[in-house]
Order: sequence, then C-alpha cells, then structure tokens
Amino acid sequence: MKPNFHLIALVALALASTAANAQFVKGNEAVSTMADGQKKVEVPPLPSASLGSPCPAAKPGCAGGGWKMLESDSGLVECTEIFARPTTCRPTTYGIEKRSRVWIVKVKGAWVQCERPDITGKCISLKSFPISAVQ
Repeated sequence: MKPNFHLIALVALALASTAANAQFVKGNEAVSTMADGQKKVEVPPLPSASLGSPCPAAKPGCAGGGWKMLESDSGLVECTEIFARPTTCRPTTYGIEKRSRVWIVKVKGAWVQCERPDITGKCISLKSFPISAVQ
C-alpha cells in the first residue's frame, strides 16, 4: 500500500510543478523586472491598419483559432487576439481546462508564437499561420 501512495504523491507533485512552471514562459523578453522590483510587460504592437471591433473573451466562440496566451501585469491571461486589447483577455484556465492554445512571446526582439510555453520548442513568426495545440 505504501509504494502506491508514494507513486500517487510523486505524480501529483509532478503535475502541480508542471502547471506552476507554465504560468510564465522562461526567456520571454516581453517581461522584465524594473530596478524598483515592479514587473513591466509588453504586448505585440497594434498594426498600422485599423482592426475591427475586438471580440470579447467572455463571448462564446471568439477564440476560433485558439486562445492566445500572453503574460500581463496581473499574470498569465488567455486572449482572443494577440494584441490584448481591452475585453479580449481573461484569467487563464491553463492547467484546469484543455483548450487550443498558442503562446505569444518576444524572443531576440521579435514577436513569435510558440506551440508550448517553451521558447526552445516550436516557435514561428506571428506572420505565419497559427500553430496552436490542445493543452
């Protein structure tokens, strides 16, 4: 009985640490800590062409191409678009609900989309087709 308990405890610990690590993307240049300890977060710049009305995160069906995972001043959020305009983001459900997601990060000065919360994995330009994965 004891070996099974230890195995269950180890699996639970591994799952918990995985979810905790995915609350940010290590190496994301969009997130920096200022000298006073405050966190500064960038989001991709708006394009020069005007955008249509934002699709609110609270509206069902607005994340048709998958949720765009971005870091914000309040932590990880999932958005209906990469620009994180007001109403398009909500608190993350990562680790709670399985959804199609793509991670939007800044690497070497360029904005990219990553299949997972890991910049050493598959990451491509935001100008390419989405590469979301159910996570």
